[in-house]
Amino acid sequence: MKKIHFIAIGGSAMHNLAIALHEKGYQVTGSDDAIFEPSKSRLQQRGLLPETLGWFPEKITEDLDAVILGMHAHEDNPEMLKAQALGLKIYSYPEYLYEQSKDKTRVVIGGSHGKTTITTMVLHVLHFHGIEVDYMVGAQLEGFDVMVHLTEENEFMIMEGDEYLSSTLDRRSKFLLYQPNIALISGIAWDHINVFPTFESYKEQFRKFAESIVDGGALIYNATDKEVVEVVDSIEKPLKKFPYEVPQSFIKDGITYLETQDGPIPLEVFGEHNLMNLEGAKAICKQLGVMEDDFYEAIQSFKGASKRLELLNRTAKFVAYKDFAHAPSKVTSVTNAVKTQYKDQEVVACLEIHTYSSLNANFLSQYKGALDQGDVKIVFYDPEALKIKRMEMISPDDIRNSFGDPSILVMTQAEELQEYLEKMNKDNKVFLMMSSGNFGGLDLKKIFG
Repeated sequence: MKKIHFIAIGGSAMHNLAIALHEKGYQVTGSDDAIFEPSKSRLQQRGLLPETLGWFPEKITEDLDAVILGMHAHEDNPEMLKAQALGLKIYSYPEYLYEQSKDKTRVVIGGSHGKTTITTMVLHVLHFHGIEVDYMVGAQLEGFDVMVHLTEENEFMIMEGDEYLSSTLDRRSKFLLYQPNIALISGIAWDHINVFPTFESYKEQFRKFAESIVDGGALIYNATDKEVVEVVDSIEKPLKKFPYEVPQSFIKDGITYLETQDGPIPLEVFGEHNLMNLEGAKAICKQLGVMEDDFYEAIQSFKGASKRLELLNRTAKFVAYKDFAHAPSKVTSVTNAVKTQYKDQEVVACLEIHTYSSLNANFLSQYKGALDQGDVKIVFYDPEALKIKRMEMISPDDIRNSFGDPSILVMTQAEELQEYLEKMNKDNKVFLMMSSGNFGGLDLKKIFG
């Protein structure tokens, strides 16, 4: 029985890997200085929750087969320093995923946007047809208990590929460690400005990702994204390259129908970005041996990944969605999708900006036009977040000027936003709440209940 210790076990990715290894039969321990839901309950249910919060060097012993280091751990972490002193093998999260999948066919889906949805679409189709695979995905998916699943016997490993850093010891982008046999790039739009200060340094990670595909492997790519095409065209190693574009579709009675050779099929999801994601997922599934008819049969019941255009409520008067969108390209595509789907209704587009990149005064201009398709536009941010991150303060005028729209309502208090939404006449409106955070702790289901 292998003994594995997690430093920062409470992370959204880390706790899922810990659970996957526990279910595989490994002896798993871990530490963290803060653990929140749902990580806390999931770890507790399986007896993996640390008894006491904090870092305890005495947990690091010579008989450990591996130590897995999370991004939350700092350079002076006492458990990490002890592991280094003992000469133990310290893995980053992605490094250990490769260790678990190096004898499998690795499928990695990367891109600035759409990678979570494409990964979950692929898993939904495989699950629908009873095809067992190992996987790692960044969102909860209906029919799946956890976000990481590892076995000895499955042939394929499906992974969402993140371009962010691996750990405090390993500054490489996560997806550079997987060495995929099959890879996909869904789009490239500048993100993570705190790590990649220029667009070119960010784009370079995707070129390296494409170069990391094994010789003779397959690269599936969004042929409508010129940045992606430039990266793909620059790769000279022997790869099979498969472009994809937006498939034909139409909207009838509020439902999006996909045009296929056998006639139109209704979808639960909508928007050009989701149709593009669907086409990428179909190309991946084809590489895995799933016939086109079988893909279409399964994809009709796909309702979306958690927090990706997730329906909060639908009433006779209004509809409300929440979405993880926070990067400019995501905000633009999601807002456009909702307005296209609901042409005859008023779209209230509400965006929270709170990541390092989105709060950076030098990055704000990337949002120009992102909310243009909204009829009512709201941007929410918490000035306290700027203080905590020790960033330059921004003003409501900075936001309006950067978005290029003087009509944007800018709010900085959660109570102010809640009161505005609750008092608004909701007749014939569609509410789109976009954030990778939680709008200062607002209970959106209660507001739109």
